[in-house]
Amino acid sequence: MFLFFLLALGLVFSNCGTEEEVSVENDKKLAKVFNKMLYLSDLEGMIPSSDSPQDSLLRLNALVEKWIRDNLLMHEAERNISKDLNIDQLVRDYRASLIRHSYEKRMVEVLLDSVITQQELLSYYETNKEQYQLTNTIMRCHFLKIPKATASISDAKKLWKKKNDSDDDYTALLEYASQFAEVYMLEDSLWSRVDDISLQLPPMTISPSKVKSEKRFSLDDDNYHYFLEVMETVSAKKIAPLSYVKEQASKVILHKRKFKILEEKKEEFYERETQRNNVEVFFD
Repeated sequence: MFLFFLLALGLVFSNCGTEEEVSVENDKKLAKVFNKMLYLSDLEGMIPSSDSPQDSLLRLNALVEKWIRDNLLMHEAERNISKDLNIDQLVRDYRASLIRHSYEKRMVEVLLDSVITQQELLSYYETNKEQYQLTNTIMRCHFLKIPKATASISDAKKLWKKKNDSDDDYTALLEYASQFAEVYMLEDSLWSRVDDISLQLPPMTISPSKVKSEKRFSLDDDNYHYFLEVMETVSAKKIAPLSYVKEQASKVILHKRKFKILEEKKEEFYERETQRNNVEVFFD
């Protein structure tokens, strides 16, 4: 078996010329499953020329073994196929589906307005906000987790204390955090699950049941300095704020726009081709 694949591998590299140089008669048989034959030319381009001879041999062997197993499975599938399974109809349906999907995708790309105004987003949210009930308590917060070995705690405390005084002080803390913090969250509008923040803190520091808005503290353990300011919380089973579900709501709005475009185009095509007598109905 090894010698067979070694000879086949040699043919891989000897047949690297033009197509005219490789005749069908010289093609190497690699494997056979019932009446199906695998030739070396069938694997053209699947073995990189950059591979070493040993790697090429391993790759060739793997390709042949996969081909054998795939075709054995296909043989069993063909033998046991349901007699009432209309393969030709399934192929036609699948082809039609692919063509239709490709055209719809291209049409939507041309016609879809992807800009969503804040007013449109707010209007959708107010109408549908009952759908956005929280399953977890969330909060807006500022959070730093700083390894003790990498930074001066005194600098961190000074910057943390002054972060709300001015834009310059906030920027200074942001630059410090990006350089030294292992984890940091300093965006006012960003909502996070309390459980997710809790995982970054020492055990039992906060939990959904006891976290409170406008809570600010710092603490240490053996490895880290932690700074947390909780600005706002929304409990589980309450309605999620718009800023928390903005991305999800935007996707729904765009999906509705896509659906409307497709329905309008279908109606347009129907009216146009009916007027051209390209549509006929043969029952009342």
